Amino acid sequence: MTKTLGGKTVYGASIGILMLETRFPRIPGDIGNALSWPFPVHYRVVRGATPDNIVRGDPTERMDDFIAAGRDLVDMGCDGIATNCGFLALLQDEMAAALGVPVATSALMQAPMVQATLPPGRHVSILTISEATLGRAHLQAAGVPADTPVVGTDAGQEFTRAVLGDEQEIDFAACRTDLLDAAATLTRMHPQTGAIILECTNMVPYAADIRLQTGLPVYSIHSFLTWFQSGLMPRRFAVDFDDPRARF
Repeated sequence: MTKTLGGKTVYGASIGILMLETRFPRIPGDIGNALSWPFPVHYRVVRGATPDNIVRGDPTERMDDFIAAGRDLVDMGCDGIATNCGFLALLQDEMAAALGVPVATSALMQAPMVQATLPPGRHVSILTISEATLGRAHLQAAGVPADTPVVGTDAGQEFTRAVLGDEQEIDFAACRTDLLDAAATLTRMHPQTGAIILECTNMVPYAADIRLQTGLPVYSIHSFLTWFQSGLMPRRFAVDFDDPRARF
């Protein structure tokens, strides 16, 4: 008789996502819209952690809250933990140590791998929701070189204000304009940009348009967690290894 090993409460979803406490709408593509993912995920809200106090404040002050919520997800059955704000890179090392499973706090963590793919003379650049507060410490925590160009949507009309202000209504067409304007500024100021990383997890719905406008590869929390998931739950291929006729 073949027995199956248990140990989890919920099965079939490997990634648990820690969410800031928000009320703004989340369209497909956004990390907080479950339809964004081609695989099931778990969510847990970290109460009291808001876009404003994480992006414009000190997220390390809420370290214990994120670790507690992460432990809930691990206990439920998650094999890896992610967060929904790139600024939470500041919590990466402590969360990974405390949770005992792989942790992916920020889309910025892709930077070294993306840089390795680029031809000589080209570099990664970053689009962020808050150029004013994304500092050297955030980049260092994510393994990003300190001289990496960073351009924000701070000067836009809708995206930064509405998301960080946690507004209940958002003009997503205006957000798209803000993102495309910021991308145009980035490529004009840094013409050697070879790829763009979107720091903010709410920027994913505009990634394809940024790619079309700039002609550059665009990486985001969606590309990062899709890669993350591929290691936590590798695809199983239909191969009969006992069939002597099989050719590999």
